[in-house]
Amino acid sequence: MSEPHRYALIASPTPPAQKAVDELRARHDWAPVEQATRAVVLGGDGFMLQTLHAMLERRRILPAFGMNLGTVGFLMNDWRLDGLDERLRRAKPFKVSPLSMTATTVNGENHVLPAINEVSLLRETRQTARLEISVNDRVVLPELVCDGILVATPAGSTAYNLSANGPILPLGSALLALTPISPFRPRRWRGAILPEKARIAIRLLESDKRPVSAVADQREVRDVVRVEVAIDRTRDLTIMFDPEHALDDRITMEQFIS
Repeated sequence: MSEPHRYALIASPTPPAQKAVDELRARHDWAPVEQATRAVVLGGDGFMLQTLHAMLERRRILPAFGMNLGTVGFLMNDWRLDGLDERLRRAKPFKVSPLSMTATTVNGENHVLPAINEVSLLRETRQTARLEISVNDRVVLPELVCDGILVATPAGSTAYNLSANGPILPLGSALLALTPISPFRPRRWRGAILPEKARIAIRLLESDKRPVSAVADQREVRDVVRVEVAIDRTRDLTIMFDPEHALDDRITMEQFIS
């Protein structure tokens, strides 16, 4: 018989989350993160992403059950004080594979960063960006003139990607969205849906005149000349949801919101 899970409580510093911490500590026993087998995360989507990134950096990845005490809460379950033990027992796990971004700057520095939602390239000045797009070492767009471009995972396809008119990808679809941001030329290109095994490379044209930054979720690298993006299968994450609020259902229903 397997041992019961030990849960760590991880909370945003906001007043609502800290109030919830006090209430939950009075009702449940919690383990330090170093001794826990799972985590309960209190906050919003931004704090959940921050927590998952911290796990990746520490290389100690725990399945995470979030409760929304922020704004949108797409990656979170509803906040409820009562019935937590039963909710955790019934929670449905979902695997999320992060992206790995390798960004090379004009100074020749390489930055390797994970991204759970998306990797985005954005112009730094009023000048449009000029980009060359390659997939699996083949140039598929010799020149894209735009404000930027992003690569989104299924979990992140309803975030910035959707705001940029990108497609919603079902969880488990093994796809990536490649979505331009305000494309000027070719004017009719609206992006592509690629298999998750695709290796995407973006080379800056006229990087000295048209500077571009690369952002992996919330972490920015400025003045890049080349960015490579691929799924990192070595560090899968697990997010847990109430059965009635599962992430795959949420992503599907986003397609019907007007």
